[in-house]
Amino acid sequence: MEQLNRSELRKKIMTILYQISIYEKGKIEYNVDEVIKEVATIDNEFIKNIVYGVITYKDEIDSLANKYLKDWSIDRLGNTDKAILRLSIYELLYTDTPPIVSINEAIELAKDYSDDSVRKMINATLDAIYHEKVENGK
Repeated sequence: MEQLNRSELRKKIMTILYQISIYEKGKIEYNVDEVIKEVATIDNEFIKNIVYGVITYKDEIDSLANKYLKDWSIDRLGNTDKAILRLSIYELLYTDTPPIVSINEAIELAKDYSDDSVRKMINATLDAIYHEKVENGK
């Protein structure tokens, strides 16, 4: 059985979230488990937890992203950038992954899949969310 490290799993999650946003934009019906199976040929709890978590908390995640995206909104980002940001915000807020790891992983994904200005925007947004979380003791 194929073993993937967390970075590779995050790449799969990004792809799944990207695919889901395409379906939603086109008003195409989809089954989350089927989308996960198409992208991740392995059964993995980390992937499922994050994908379902992002779907469950999407409104809260998007509203938090919009709070910190300077003169911008998450809806204006490309589907890949949205997926990276949503995955990372979810991981920052709702998992016990160390924040520095979540942020670094997002930056690595953004280096590979986003342009430089979007990568910087993602970094600044996650940094602001992290600082708010620390200050509020969440």
